[in-house]
Amino acid sequence: MDNRDALIALNLLPEIGPVRLSKLLDRFGEPQKILGASERALMSVDGIGAKVSAKIHQWNKVVNLSEELRRIDRFPCKILTLDDECYPSLLRQIYDPPYVLYVKGEIGLINDCSIAMVGTRQSTLYGRQVAKMLAGQFAASGVMVVSGGARGIDSASHEGALNAGGRTIAILGTGMDIVYPSENVSLFNRISEQGAVITQFPFGYKGSKYTFPVRNRIVAGMTQGTLVVEANRASGALITANLAGEYGRNVYAVPGRIDSPRSAGCHDLIRDGAKLCESAEDVISEFTHLKAVDPDLIKIPMPTLSPVEQSVYGVLSHEEIQQDEIIRLSRLSSSQVSVALLQLEMKKLVTQHPGRFFRRFY
Repeated sequence: MDNRDALIALNLLPEIGPVRLSKLLDRFGEPQKILGASERALMSVDGIGAKVSAKIHQWNKVVNLSEELRRIDRFPCKILTLDDECYPSLLRQIYDPPYVLYVKGEIGLINDCSIAMVGTRQSTLYGRQVAKMLAGQFAASGVMVVSGGARGIDSASHEGALNAGGRTIAILGTGMDIVYPSENVSLFNRISEQGAVITQFPFGYKGSKYTFPVRNRIVAGMTQGTLVVEANRASGALITANLAGEYGRNVYAVPGRIDSPRSAGCHDLIRDGAKLCESAEDVISEFTHLKAVDPDLIKIPMPTLSPVEQSVYGVLSHEEIQQDEIIRLSRLSSSQVSVALLQLEMKKLVTQHPGRFFRRFY
């Protein structure tokens, strides 16, 4: 067993987090020596009591390292340790970087210029639309989007980057073999093909109230800044933003409706000093080595439209317009416009608002 396998074995012990492992390494020097130490020697380390020392000393009876190594090979995924040259350089700078990362996808892009995009799982249409738009703008500028793979804003951010042909990284709060939420199976596959899926948790590790905040520190730690797209005051996205501030990284927030509770967290962040973000250029302008991209130049894949759908779509804009006005401007019949609007909604090109008002999704 080499030091890499020893680190994987230690990572399998839930009681051994990065802080405890750091103290153990300060005392014993190498992971292998930690696993071979006596209980008495282990207990001499600050924070290591009798129960923890007993589990470390009997680690081969507590965890199945051979099975974990087989799972890594079969999945397959790669392992990065804190000693590896391609370990995320920004993540290495935080107080408690994970000593082991499981990676499915391209390791080489982990140190690319990146922005964290986070927000509520109970997102509004506005929030998801903005997340996709901004992620597409970042992708077109060469900025990689990092998020947590959750429902709502996280998923929309990943999708926006992928749809624009960019790269994105999903940080999981579970083991690599557990897809949460379950409906994101195809999304995670796309991410691993066009970016990377990363976790610090071993195979079979289920998500909990503990694992997702732990995941958030990686999202904030490996990126140059964190952008909160939509969040209420109790959202876990604010944990990520607070961590980013503690790490000395920039925090950005997207403003929303003043009467929407799901934007209250963003407004609080802006009030407390976060930088207001209305387009990706507000963030990119601070990445001096990148060239800002005109958002109007970003190409969004357009599905095939019928001649009637093209006529209706042509009179729409990002401002809301009432259906009767669409009929007048398009010079089409009421039934033609109604059918075309329904088809455009199904193709996610148009959104409907109360009072039969419509506007373009992008």
